[in-house]
This record gives sequence, C-alpha cells and structure tokens, in this order.
Amino acid sequence: MPFLLLSEITALEPGISASGAWELGDEPFFAGHFPGRPTLPGVLMIESLAQLGAAAVLADDRFRGRLPLFGGVDRARFRRQVSPGDRLELAVELGRLSVRAGTGHGVARVGGEVACEADLLFVLVAA
Repeated sequence: MPFLLLSEITALEPGISASGAWELGDEPFFAGHFPGRPTLPGVLMIESLAQLGAAAVLADDRFRGRLPLFGGVDRARFRRQVSPGDRLELAVELGRLSVRAGTGHGVARVGGEVACEADLLFVLVAA
C-alpha cells in the first residue's frame, strides 16, 4: 500500500522550503479513528509535513544519493480537528542542513487555520 501523504507540491526551493497540500478523501484509517467522528491522526499530519520537507531536501543537489529519515519531532502542537474532505495546506521551512542531518519547521493548515505545527529533525543516510 502506498504511503504518500501529499497530493501536490505547489512550491519548492531546493534546500530551503516547500509548500503543498494533501486532499483528504475517505481514507480507510478514518473508519477506526474515530467511529462516528472521523479525525485525521496527528502522526499522519506530522508524516505529511516530513514528506514535504524531504522533497525540499532531495531537490537539493548537495544531497543526491542521500535519504532523509526522522531523527525526532519537537514542539508538536495540534490545534484543530482535520476531517475527511478537508484540504491540508502544508508548508515546511528548512533550517540547519549538513551532509549528515538537518532541521525544519512545518505548519499544516485547513482553511487558513493552523491544524498542526512541529519542529522536525532528520538524519541523512546513504540511499
């Protein structure tokens, strides 16, 4: 089963930032999270931001042949419920980057309201 949590990338500055979106439909996880009140799991919002950040890292030629993996998540905050049919607008700004690791800050919004934000830490390994 594919694990792509991005519908589109709308802007990309290699090694600097990216923005995009995830159009939520009737994904299977909604049936159990939660019955009668489907809610996007916070961990999937974080993963969606990480995937967008990875696109910005991998678009930078300095990191050709590398793979960004999660090293940690700091200051994650969930501010509103995200439901089936919502469009999750995503933005990631990369911070410190080296050949071995990096940081970023991601924000996910629905209708202009912040749904989630977090600081992302990642390590870069050989692909």
